[in-house]
Amino acid sequence: MQQRFRKPLFVSVLASSILLASCGDAEQNAQDAAQQQQMTVGVVTISTRDVDLTTTLPGRASAFRVAEVRPQVSGILEKRLFEEGSMVTAGQQLYQIDAAMFEADLASAKAETARAQAAVKSTKSRFERSQELLQDKAISQQDFDEAEAAYLQAEAQLKVAQANLARAELNLEYTQVKAPIDGRIGRSQLTEGALLSVGQSQALTTITQLDPIYVDIAQSTSDYLALQQAIADGRIETDSENRAEVTVQVGENSNFSTKGELLFNEVTVDPQTSAITLRARLANPNHAILPGMYVRAEVGTGNLKNAILAPQTGVSRDPRGRAIAFVVNSKGEVEQRYLQVERTVGTDWVVTDGLEAGDQVIVEGLQKIQPGMPVKTEEVK
Repeated sequence: MQQRFRKPLFVSVLASSILLASCGDAEQNAQDAAQQQQMTVGVVTISTRDVDLTTTLPGRASAFRVAEVRPQVSGILEKRLFEEGSMVTAGQQLYQIDAAMFEADLASAKAETARAQAAVKSTKSRFERSQELLQDKAISQQDFDEAEAAYLQAEAQLKVAQANLARAELNLEYTQVKAPIDGRIGRSQLTEGALLSVGQSQALTTITQLDPIYVDIAQSTSDYLALQQAIADGRIETDSENRAEVTVQVGENSNFSTKGELLFNEVTVDPQTSAITLRARLANPNHAILPGMYVRAEVGTGNLKNAILAPQTGVSRDPRGRAIAFVVNSKGEVEQRYLQVERTVGTDWVVTDGLEAGDQVIVEGLQKIQPGMPVKTEEVK
């Protein structure tokens, strides 16, 4: 009878032992799983710093100076004295116009000047003698006045002759057509033997000065007003003259860049594009930038004080387009934050709300985390 009651008791004790063992194993497995879930993520600790702000805008290059060369005297074109496409300097002779007629005019003007000088000398002597005779009352006042008038008339004719001589010399000099500015000269529009005339519409050639060079940049009115508001609020600091530095890059691979300064803003807005034109002057020693060329200009817009920057690799967008970031809070757990971002600076976002200095933004391991998950952190540089 006793054996019949011992067997169920033994079975009950055995079942309890098995149940306790299985519960212990489940708890141990849960602890192991929790330890495995606490993965290591790469973070960047947020800090504030001053940032030099730049804006990348499209622009078109235009020549610093452009001079159309035209004749200042009429005549036959004799010679072209430059190589098309070469660099010329101001005062360099470019063309020679037939000077025979102008040399003859110059000789005539010199002769007329000599005759006028002789007339002045003769009438001056008569005038001086007339002054002495008038004091001795040897001649009448009328004779004296006639002598004085003749002298003054001779002096006036001498001045006219000297003016004609200067004009003749100038016309002869104008037969040598010279470069008015330094720069690169274009092709010659006329050849030897062409008849040139003063005031003709067709230019002989064109000279373009390429160093320095202008770049006209278009900025939208909304960006311009936002920049001015940020300056007024004190978030952005500029220099005393409000002249920003400009860096221009040319080519798809940015194989050439040069720096300059912003000169002025256009006082009117283009009604077709609602844009304001900014003009910059840049050094162009190698003539890599040519007039009409499309360039990308980075315009310095000031210095942002105590900016909070978040790496772009740690900021994403939700389906509604809001910027979000995952941070590790003080409990060591993943926390999702909604951010307000303003612009990019290099590889970072400028954050105006949602982050503070000291926050740890997760930038590595984002695919395996979710809010509330405990994690270990490793600083990423």
